[in-house]
Amino acid sequence: MFKPQGIIAPVLTALDDNEKFNPGAYRNYINYLINAGIHGIFPLGTNGEFYGFNEAEKLEIIKVAVEAANGRVPVYAGTGCVTTKETVEFSKKVIDLGVDVLSIVSPYYIAVTQDDLYRHYATIAQNVNAPILMYNIPARTGNNIDAKTIKKLAQFENIIGVKDSSGNFDNTLKYIENTDPRLSIMAGSDSLIL
Repeated sequence: MFKPQGIIAPVLTALDDNEKFNPGAYRNYINYLINAGIHGIFPLGTNGEFYGFNEAEKLEIIKVAVEAANGRVPVYAGTGCVTTKETVEFSKKVIDLGVDVLSIVSPYYIAVTQDDLYRHYATIAQNVNAPILMYNIPARTGNNIDAKTIKKLAQFENIIGVKDSSGNFDNTLKYIENTDPRLSIMAGSDSLIL
C-alpha cells in the first residue's frame, strides 16, 4: 500500500480575473512546486478552497493537477464532501483521473460524534478502492477525529494515515503513540512540522 512521506504541498487554485479556473497558471505553479523539491501535491485541500467549486470544476482542477504532475510526484486529491454518500460518489470519479491518494476531510458544517466519524470513514473505505488519507482540521469542520477512532479505522488497509491540522501537538502525539504504527501521521500545521 502507498506510504505518504516528505513534504506534500497544498496547491492554491489559480483563477483568472473572472474567478474562473486558470489551467495554465495552475500548471506553472505545480511545476514550480515540483522543481522546488516537494514530494507530493495536494490539490483541493483547504488552501485550494475546495468548497468554492462545483463538481465539474473540481474534476477539471484534479485532472489538470494529475497531468501537470505527470507521475513526477504523487497527487493527493481532496475529495471530502459534507455527506458520506457524496464523498463516495465523488471519490470514485476522482480515482478514474489517476490520483494516487484521496485526502478526505471529516464532514463539515454538521455536528458529528466519534461513532459518526467512524461510520463515515469506514463506509468510504469499504466503497472506494484507493489509498485514503484522513484529514483532521477541527477549526474548519467543528470536529476532531479522536485517536481511538483512528485506531479503530486502521483495520481498513486502504486507510493509510491522517493529516492532522488541529494545530495541537498533543493531538498529533496521541495519533503517533496511540494508533496503528502502519498509519502515517502527517503534520498539517506548519509551525509543528519540526
